[in-house]
Amino acid sequence: MTSSPAHPLSWLIGRWQGQEIIHPTSWGPGGVTQARIECREELGGKLLVQSYQAERDGSPWLKAHALFALDPAGGCSLFWFDSFGFVPSEPAVGQRESDSLSFVRVSPRGRTRHVYTLRGDDAYALSLQSSFDEGASWSPVMDGSYTRA
Repeated sequence: MTSSPAHPLSWLIGRWQGQEIIHPTSWGPGGVTQARIECREELGGKLLVQSYQAERDGSPWLKAHALFALDPAGGCSLFWFDSFGFVPSEPAVGQRESDSLSFVRVSPRGRTRHVYTLRGDDAYALSLQSSFDEGASWSPVMDGSYTRA
């Protein structure tokens, strides 16, 4: 039996906290949120399970669960579930981009790109953008910066 490759997002394992800038969109106004994130490894490192909670103006705003599944070739797919009602019909396949890993989710609401970028041993950034023209143009949705809790 051969060992499986390391999960490309294994650095996410642990507890994180951070601030997010929410950009105004057709779904709502912009603002600032405070987020808490916990990520754990499952299935011998083949799956990362991330739990996310954000508060806005001192009240709960969004909860989400992300599943990052490792495939045998070392690729990674994202399944995203959130309290706004998003249920994935298919996974978003990860694409390496220099120092980051990005995923593009496709739904009837359009496309959402998640870009995870490691910023040293104890910090990372997450950027979300949306496209409503099949990826021809992108608009910012959220920019977050997180540190280990």
